Order: sequence, then structure tokens, then C-alpha cells
Amino acid sequence: MSKPVSHGGIVILLSFAIAFILTMLPLSDTVKIYRPEWVTLMLIYWCLALPHRVGIFTGWCVGFLLDIHMGSILGQHALTLSIIAYLSYRLHARIRLYPLIQQSLIILLLVTLSQILLLWISGIVNQAPGDWSYWLPSLISMLVWPWFFYLMRGIRRIYGVN
Repeated sequence: MSKPVSHGGIVILLSFAIAFILTMLPLSDTVKIYRPEWVTLMLIYWCLALPHRVGIFTGWCVGFLLDIHMGSILGQHALTLSIIAYLSYRLHARIRLYPLIQQSLIILLLVTLSQILLLWISGIVNQAPGDWSYWLPSLISMLVWPWFFYLMRGIRRIYGVN
């Protein structure tokens, strides 16, 4: 018997929901600075894996929901994640060819760009971060990427998301 064809839209939605849950988990201040940018990582993964299904509009929607959750300036994360989705979409063919170590470096650049854009928008309204720990999520996201990539690729293959 053949498997029924699954387009996996529900898997993509659930993966973003899990990324939001991981972002919302209450952590102490000492541990919170080591949290990767889960939503950004999820968006980059899906833009690289399925660029025909997840793109700029998805980045904007996810960013808008993140703005609502964080209570930040409405549109701040939406603009940032739209730009990250655009760059991931434009470069997906190249990035997918690189080994995971080089992909991790690109993830570092993309997440750092996201944080620079957020910092720039926050600076416009006089809400600058306090210290160097603001940049730690970029580094942690880079370190998490290989395991995150293998986990998401396994889920994508198990559920036949295409």
C-alpha cells in the first residue's frame, strides 16, 4: 500500500507553535540569555527546506505574532523576520549546498543581522539593551543549528512534508 500524500502544512504550523513555546518558556535571568532564537531558526529552516511554501509572508506573520507576544513595537519583529526570510529565500540554493559547519556560520550572520535590526529599531525609540549578553543568542543559535537541522530534517522526512 502506498502512503497518502501529505503536504505537511500542519507539521509546519506545529513546528512554529513549538518554537513559540520554547521562546515563551519562563527562565531565570541567568539562563534566559543562553536561549537560542527558536522562531528565527525555525523560519530559516523552513525557508531553506521549502522555499516554495515558507517565505516572506510567513516571516511577516510569525514576526507579527512574536511582536504581540513580546509586547514590543508592533511590526518590529515582523520587519526583521521578513528580511531574514527574504535573505534565506534568495540564498537557499547556495546555503543548502554548504556543510553544516558553514551553514552554522551563515546562521550566525542571519541571526546577528536580525538582532542588529531589532537593536536599530529599539534605538530609534530609546530602548537600547544593557550589555554584551544581548549578542549571546546569535552564538547559541549557531551552536544549536546542526542538531536543530538534523531534528527538523528527520521530522520532515517522517511526516513527508514537501
